Amino acid sequence: MRTARLHGIRDLRLADEPDPTPGQGESLVRMAAVGLCGSDLHWYTDGGIGDAVITAPIVPGHELAGRVVGGPLDGRLVAVDPAIPCGACELCLEGHRNLCPTVRFSGHGTLDGGLRDFMTWPTHLLHPLPEGFTAADGAVLEPLGVALHAWDLAHARVGATVAVVGTGPIGLLLVQLARAAGASRVIAVEPLAHRRAAALRFGADVALHPDEVTAAGLAELTGLGCDVVFEVAGTNAGIAEALPAARPGARVLLVGIPDADRSAFPAGLARRKGLTLVMVRRMKEMYERTMRLVADGRVDVRSLVSAAYPLERAAEAFDAASARTGLKVVVSLADGA
Repeated sequence: MRTARLHGIRDLRLADEPDPTPGQGESLVRMAAVGLCGSDLHWYTDGGIGDAVITAPIVPGHELAGRVVGGPLDGRLVAVDPAIPCGACELCLEGHRNLCPTVRFSGHGTLDGGLRDFMTWPTHLLHPLPEGFTAADGAVLEPLGVALHAWDLAHARVGATVAVVGTGPIGLLLVQLARAAGASRVIAVEPLAHRRAAALRFGADVALHPDEVTAAGLAELTGLGCDVVFEVAGTNAGIAEALPAARPGARVLLVGIPDADRSAFPAGLARRKGLTLVMVRRMKEMYERTMRLVADGRVDVRSLVSAAYPLERAAEAFDAASARTGLKVVVSLADGA
């Protein structure tokens, strides 16, 4: 089978490797679509993410969809849950599978991801897609799941004022979730003009350049500030833009992943406002909910995909995604993508 394996910084090599054989409780999946996530870009451009670095060549990709070959789901187009928690530890049993200390994750550490023709995966982590979904739709369910988990952690009330700082794919999904959940006003903050325009298309009331996030301007828009702020840029500058947008007592959700293993914020401002800063770690059991949101038309994942590349051009796809000239970049491997 064809495999795209990352050997180091910007060193993605296409090679022929043996087809995998499913083990007990696993299914063989012919991959159809793999979305490129911001964390994938960290691996590609920096050779790691946070405190994790490439220690051996690995196949990237954790936003996954494909068609099952054999077994109980034979022929079904499925979204692949990229996280394999142990299922037996205290955190798993309490419903916090995303916090499992021994979780294995597609395209991370030593577990190969989806940029290959075939992968084997636990059958119970394959989610059949509803009629009318494409494989690319299925791949975008993973970032939608991350956005939905962040939304759950926000404890936002109907009628809340919401700000989203950083409108890459997950930020744009949060804009849509805020609108679908009854936010009274959604404010997007984004330095790139085409992504500010996308935020407006997806339901933001206002899309500001970071330079426009001033105390006077925010007071005019929101009074005391926003009830909930999502920081999705993964930068200290993004955090510094998120805190002024928050009203006293607000929750600020740190969704973005920084390049280095440290984040900083204006402590005095956060303390005076009595802000609650919440870290967001991947997602929990979200696939059924995300599929319903998309099937009901409450969230548009298809329009988020701005470019698709074949596997042979995977390195070009990474370069395009790293340039951030579009929205979501997908690698298409087979039918249905």
